[in-house]
Amino acid sequence: MGQVQIITGMERRRRWSDAEKRAVVAAAFAPGAIVTAVARQADVSTALIYRWRREIEEANRGFAEVVVSPVTAEPVERREPVIELVISGTAEVRISASAPPDLAAAIVKALTAR
Repeated sequence: MGQVQIITGMERRRRWSDAEKRAVVAAAFAPGAIVTAVARQADVSTALIYRWRREIEEANRGFAEVVVSPVTAEPVERREPVIELVISGTAEVRISASAPPDLAAAIVKALTAR
């Protein structure tokens, strides 16, 4: 005979913090990990893990302040760490160090293709 579960109260959705979501996604996509095994362990569907990954990736995309100026001998005062590149000796590019790596790579690729 099969087992029956009776839920007497109102079933509520589980609330996941951003840190919990990131931990589950990191575990699911770690080298050698199996997404279905991690999903089973966290008691969520694999589709939810993929959705969280997509949301995390979208949240990491964004804009960064980029300053392109002629190369000068005078040092520029900075308030936050930046990535500085000199393009062909004619222009300096400053990208905020907090910019997402994909965005910084796209900026450098676009400027070097000119």
